[in-house]
Amino acid sequence: MLSVLIPTKNEERNIVDCLKSVSWADEIFVFDSYSSDKTVEIVREKGAKVVQREFDNFSTHKNWAIDHIDFKNEWILILDADERLTEALSKEIKLICQKTSSELKGYYIGRQIWFAGTWVRHGGWYPDWQLRLFKRGYAHYESRIVHEHMLVEGPVGFLKNHLVHDDYKGIERYFERHNTYSSMEAVEIYKTLIKQKKSTDDKLMPTLFTRGPEQRRFLKNLAYRYLPARPLFKFVWMYFIKLGFLDGRIGFRFALLKAFYEYQISLKLEELNDPESPLYKKYKHYLSS
Repeated sequence: MLSVLIPTKNEERNIVDCLKSVSWADEIFVFDSYSSDKTVEIVREKGAKVVQREFDNFSTHKNWAIDHIDFKNEWILILDADERLTEALSKEIKLICQKTSSELKGYYIGRQIWFAGTWVRHGGWYPDWQLRLFKRGYAHYESRIVHEHMLVEGPVGFLKNHLVHDDYKGIERYFERHNTYSSMEAVEIYKTLIKQKKSTDDKLMPTLFTRGPEQRRFLKNLAYRYLPARPLFKFVWMYFIKLGFLDGRIGFRFALLKAFYEYQISLKLEELNDPESPLYKKYKHYLSS
């Protein structure tokens, strides 16, 4: 019926609830990057299969799994360890998997993002469309080292029910993770918008007149080309224009953290102008490719 792929790295706090939400699937692979905590031990106790590979970057890592793991089912669902399927979403996916034929090769799922125990309903973050369900052999991730999106050969649809994204690893891990993400995002922006490296066909096509990642990529590229004071604009956009203030103090904190994330990217873009800087040397391989 359904094969599930869950990439992990030290996810002992999240993995149990994640596995429980897809326990009905007849095949679950946990794709682990050599966790040093009890992730693998927990997964094996729960009866899921474990495949391990050293992490390099997000798209290459996941594409390796799609290409090399011997999935037995036609439909594959990729789920992060800090995500859970709701009962309604599970039923919707089961119906899709049971169909004998379908023209659609993949489906976008809207994520319901939780922060500090609160659902972020506003600020432009719901639904956060991600293509996670696809037919084997018809999809792969674009060539991007972070915030990669899936490319599908064929028509796609949108599911009605949402996916819950709720990370239980705390604010310290949030800052640690977003420090890495902002570095990788700065590298991608520097490479494609500042150095104007030619895009390949293996990239998401930015477009304004659609919903989902394509529209977000279009607006992001536009902002980094022409918009001054992006961190300030990000806060104003999320908190006031997209009504983030309706989420109370969590709405304020979330908008402020996203603005700070944009500021991190801006500072790192400046550093990447210096080939002798630590950041440039760390990501020189990606910048020259």
